[in-house]
Amino acid sequence: MTQRKGEKPTISIQEHMAIDVCPGPIQPIKQISDYFPRYPRGLPPAAPHQAGHIGPLRSALSTSSAAASDNPDRACAGAAASSPAVRRDEEPDVEGYDSDDSTTLGTLEFSLQYDQENNALHCTINKAKGLKPMDHNGLSDPYVKLHLLPGASKANKLRTKTLHNTLNPVWSETLTYYGITDEDMVRKTLRISVCDEDKFRHNEFIGETRIPLKKLKPNQIKNFNNCLEKQLPVNKTEDKSLEERGRIMISLKYNTQKSCLVVGIIRCAHLAAMDANGFSDPYVKTYLKPDENKKSKHKTAVKKKTLNPEFNEEFCYDIKYADLTKKTLEVTVWDYDIGKSNDFIGGVSLGINANGERLKHWFDCLKNKDKKIERWHTLTNELPGSLND
Repeated sequence: MTQRKGEKPTISIQEHMAIDVCPGPIQPIKQISDYFPRYPRGLPPAAPHQAGHIGPLRSALSTSSAAASDNPDRACAGAAASSPAVRRDEEPDVEGYDSDDSTTLGTLEFSLQYDQENNALHCTINKAKGLKPMDHNGLSDPYVKLHLLPGASKANKLRTKTLHNTLNPVWSETLTYYGITDEDMVRKTLRISVCDEDKFRHNEFIGETRIPLKKLKPNQIKNFNNCLEKQLPVNKTEDKSLEERGRIMISLKYNTQKSCLVVGIIRCAHLAAMDANGFSDPYVKTYLKPDENKKSKHKTAVKKKTLNPEFNEEFCYDIKYADLTKKTLEVTVWDYDIGKSNDFIGGVSLGINANGERLKHWFDCLKNKDKKIERWHTLTNELPGSLND
């Protein structure tokens, strides 16, 4: 800055603030942090006594620091008084977090029993506690939904009734899966989901738990009280050609007096829904192949609007006992539609070229003449042979 001749030298505000105006030698300005130190934990240390004259601000600070060192209780009170403000600033914003991170989803009490003799899995849904509220009134309209995995969800979905305006529902309801085999008990998992029913929007998921069926012992009731978890992804790497479409109970008997094979179509369970109303109109067809004369086709009656039809129908195939080793029984389930082609639901083949339970059923029939052998079989979406409806 240039100064004209004859002008009185001026002092800038920056230079003025840099000079200690108190009597004595000029002292360098301290850092602002020296006047306002941060003590995140504990008490501020007592400032050492400085000799000589100091500025008013530093004098006041030194006095308060000395008072704090002389009276530690007072210093503690000051620290305690300021701590709530610090904690208030550090409180998390609840609205900024996912509700699942800050609240629990609830617990579910239920029991499972595998009835080995009747090939049934009984699932008793008792009650839930402390469910996550899903509605604006702080409550929910909960129901429980069951699936067997792996498998088509529509083919084996069961659900309880809906209880309205409660976070602690008591269902005391038993849901039963039929056609459960020992093989299923080894490889299947039961998925139990709790959902909130909404009349005007899509139903909302609350939480789920999964139980591997291999944990159950035959004919023994096992009780569970599980915490619900967030929705887990379903494994979609299964072979779609073997997708399960339900179960069918078939009986076989070779009648030695009439020299014929008696095939009984007893019932189906948990069929895949093929219609828009969530049901099917199922019927069953049977073929004994190879069928040179095209006369082996039999068909049951159609059962309207059901996924668990009971047929209790028998068909008789005139055949020599020795020829059964060369034959294959093909059973298919269809959904009847008016005015368009019927939909294929699922099928199964029994014979010497089958495997697992299907092969065992066929051999048991051959070994036990004049004895009716009943078995549950899994329907897949593979069409046996090259059948057309």
